[in-house]
Amino acid sequence: MVSNNDKSLNSLILLFVALKVGLNLLAMSHFGFQRDELLHLALGDHLDWGFKEVPPFIALLARISTTIFGDSIFATRIFSTLAGGLIIWFTGKTVEAIGGKKFAIALACLTLILSPAFAASDYLFQPVVFDQLWWLISAYLVIKYLNSSQPKYMYLLGVVIGIGLLTKYTMAFFAIAMLLSLLLTNQRRVLWSKHIAIAALIAIVIFLPNIFWQFRHHLPLFTHMKNLREQQLNYIKPSDFIKQQLLVNGIALFLWLAGLLFLLFTPGLNRYRFMAITFLLVFVFLLEMNGKDYYIFGAYPMLFAAGGYCFERWLKNKTIRTLALAIFTLPNLVLLPLALPLLSINQTIAAFRFVHLAPTWEDQKQHPLSQDYADMFGWDEMGEKVARAYKSLTAEQQKHTQIFADNYGDAGAVYHYGKPYGLPEVASLNSSFTLWAPDSLNAPYIIYVDDEGGGNVTGRLAPYVARFIKLDEIKSPYAREKGTAIYLLINAKPALNTIYQKELAKKRLE
Repeated sequence: MVSNNDKSLNSLILLFVALKVGLNLLAMSHFGFQRDELLHLALGDHLDWGFKEVPPFIALLARISTTIFGDSIFATRIFSTLAGGLIIWFTGKTVEAIGGKKFAIALACLTLILSPAFAASDYLFQPVVFDQLWWLISAYLVIKYLNSSQPKYMYLLGVVIGIGLLTKYTMAFFAIAMLLSLLLTNQRRVLWSKHIAIAALIAIVIFLPNIFWQFRHHLPLFTHMKNLREQQLNYIKPSDFIKQQLLVNGIALFLWLAGLLFLLFTPGLNRYRFMAITFLLVFVFLLEMNGKDYYIFGAYPMLFAAGGYCFERWLKNKTIRTLALAIFTLPNLVLLPLALPLLSINQTIAAFRFVHLAPTWEDQKQHPLSQDYADMFGWDEMGEKVARAYKSLTAEQQKHTQIFADNYGDAGAVYHYGKPYGLPEVASLNSSFTLWAPDSLNAPYIIYVDDEGGGNVTGRLAPYVARFIKLDEIKSPYAREKGTAIYLLINAKPALNTIYQKELAKKRLE
């Protein structure tokens, strides 16, 4: 039976869930699809137990989402918005589970909503937000088990970890870190219970189809990790990772850091110390592995919960509590448009200027917008211009035309926006598009999307075609794909198809 106090706390948490969902809904009307979202929608049309870069969960959600809601930007982000709301819900429930009341819940939930890290990552249709949710629920279920010894929480933990592994492989880091943290605390007795063995078995059974898929496809996870390390992670310095963790949550740094220290050094919180040790283990692992800053985001909400409880115990005066809420939220409120697109593009650029911030992209150059925002422009233009190129051909020529795109963003844009125009399915040898790419690229006419702005055509492909014509290019001033060119390749020589087939065979073995 739910007490009145429990109802009151639940109602308070739901207010913050509504705030989180409401902010996401306001942001949906600005900018366009992000490049990864277009890939995930394409995965939804090619369901399998795994893909080159992600497990199958995001693809299944994409299929469900498009079937029920359609494939608009708003429809695509419904599930991620709900997941963002659930993160706030379980943060509040974690506060309650460790003994916190209204002020602790308000402080933890509100600061999490306004944290730049979570504002930026919890509305896009990507595995990240769901990964964060499974990490948080896992910690919450362990707390519930420690508080009650009820086996159902341990069995649910197995389900959540299993689904988490089908969502993002980083779930394995968190699960192992939690096990080690329990071993290092007085709660190690949990590890000798049959219930945790059953939970582990449940997780393995759920994850097993993806393991089989990995072996059938030559373990692409390891190739993906190798490429990621060589192309991106090797350029991340440990000092950069530490600096990013101190900045990504803005002023809320002082809340989660207080929560971490409170868990480590407060005798009365021995039972929940595993959360702090779990965070530290994941932190050290990612530091050693040159991990990206967002890989660890899922470990923060439990520290926000502990931080809220910490300040509730420290601060008793209502006026001081109100002041604390203001201090922990107002600075991040100012930064919110930089992480969540609540404003128009011109207003957003003005906001970056106002705080004197010129974001640095992967090209190591400074730009007026963040790279995440720039990745939300130009895709509709690309799809429409490729469709225009295709429609410019005669009906007979269209029957003998293929479309090829260099990277998965370009391919995803053509795939998504080309559907209403009846375009042939776009081919690409990048990312999971390799899995369903055609066996040959040998049509007399090839519409080619060159992400080097023509550099690939003139520098590499020219000898293999009779003629090539530049038809258009992406002109959106805000797009990271600005300058990407659209070419018509005419009468490709057999050697081009030979090169394509060799590259395709190589990609399918990776």
